[in-house]
Amino acid sequence: MAELGYAKELLVLPFDHRSSFLDKLLGIKGRQPNQVEARLVASYKDIVYDGFKKALFLGVPKDKAAVLVDEQFGQRCLEDAKMRGDFAFCMPVEKSGQDEFDFEFGVKYAAHIEKFAPTFTKVLVRYNVEANYDVNKRQAERLKTLSDYLKHVSRKFMFELLVPPTPLQLEECGGDVNRYDVEKRPALMVAAIKALQAAKVEPDVWKLEGLATAEAAKAVCDAARTGGRMKVGVIVLGRGESAEKVKEWLQVGARVAGVIGFAVGRTVFWDALALFKDRKHPREVAVELIAKNYKALADLWVESRGVSRPPRVGTGTTGVISRVPSVASPGSRVIAKAPVAAGDATGGVPSAPAPSGGGEEIAKTPPPA
Repeated sequence: MAELGYAKELLVLPFDHRSSFLDKLLGIKGRQPNQVEARLVASYKDIVYDGFKKALFLGVPKDKAAVLVDEQFGQRCLEDAKMRGDFAFCMPVEKSGQDEFDFEFGVKYAAHIEKFAPTFTKVLVRYNVEANYDVNKRQAERLKTLSDYLKHVSRKFMFELLVPPTPLQLEECGGDVNRYDVEKRPALMVAAIKALQAAKVEPDVWKLEGLATAEAAKAVCDAARTGGRMKVGVIVLGRGESAEKVKEWLQVGARVAGVIGFAVGRTVFWDALALFKDRKHPREVAVELIAKNYKALADLWVESRGVSRPPRVGTGTTGVISRVPSVASPGSRVIAKAPVAAGDATGGVPSAPAPSGGGEEIAKTPPPA
C-alpha cells in the first residue's frame, strides 16, 4: 500500500473537458457525438497534447509537468503518455457535465484505470456542506469506494473539489460571486475537505479553486494535511478564469507550504483552439500558442517559488516567451499571441491531424464513438 501524498511539484495541463468541448466548440448538447464529431473533438485534444509536448521541448521540467486527459476523446494522448513514461499523466473517472458525482464507466471503472495505469486517477466533485444532504451522502459513499480501491492497488488519487454557492449563500453575498469567493468559499472548502476525510475519502492531491489570500490558502492546506496527512498536496485550478486572475491565484499559492503546483487548462488552450476552429491560424500556430502559454505559467510558478527558471530552448515562430502572462483584454484567456502567417491559415480542424513540430506523431486510431 503506497504512502498517502505526493512528494513532487505538479504543473498540470488539464484538457479532460468533455461536455464543454461538445457544447462550446461544436454546439452539441444533450446527446453523445456521432463518430465524425468524436474524431473532431479528438483532433482538438491532439493539438493541446502536442502543445504540451512542445512546452517540454521549450524547457518545462518533465519531472514537474503533467497532463490530465479523458479516455473518451483523448485515448491517443493517454496511450502515448503511457508509452513515453517520462512525465506524469492523469485520467478522470467521473461522468462529465453532472452536478452529482458518479462513475463514467459504472462498476467497470477499475478496468479502465488498469488499462491506462495513469499516475493519478482524478475525480471532479461539487460538494458544499450546506447543500443537499442526500446528494452529499451519496457522493461520499461512491468516492469512498474509489478511494479504497486506489489505496488497495497503490495508485494515486487526485480530487478536484468545486464548492458552488447555494442560492442562500449567494443571496447573502448580494448575488456577487466574487464576494462569495472571498467571504464564504474558503471556510466552505475547509468544511468540505474535513467532511470528506471523515467519510474516509483520502486523496493524495487536492485540486482546488484559487484563493485570494495566503491566509485562506494556508487554512485549506492545513485541513488537507491534518491528522498525519503531511505529504498530501494541493494544486490550484484555473476554473477557466482570465490570465490575470490565474496569475494572482498562482502567486498566492506558490507562497504557501502544501501547495505543490497548478492545474490550468482553458486559460492556456481555449483561445488557441477557438481561433484554429475559426480558420484564423493554422494548426502549428495553435500548438505554439498552447506551448508558450503553458510554459509562461510554469515559469511564473517557478519564479513565484523563488527558484531559478528552467532555461529557454529556442523561440519558435512567436518570439521570446513573456516572463509574466499578459492579458489582451478583460476576461481574455490569451497569454501568448502569435501572428497569422500570410496565406498559411488552414481550413478548420482536420479529422486526422498532422503531428506538430514539437512532439512525436500520435497514432491515428479513432477514439471510441
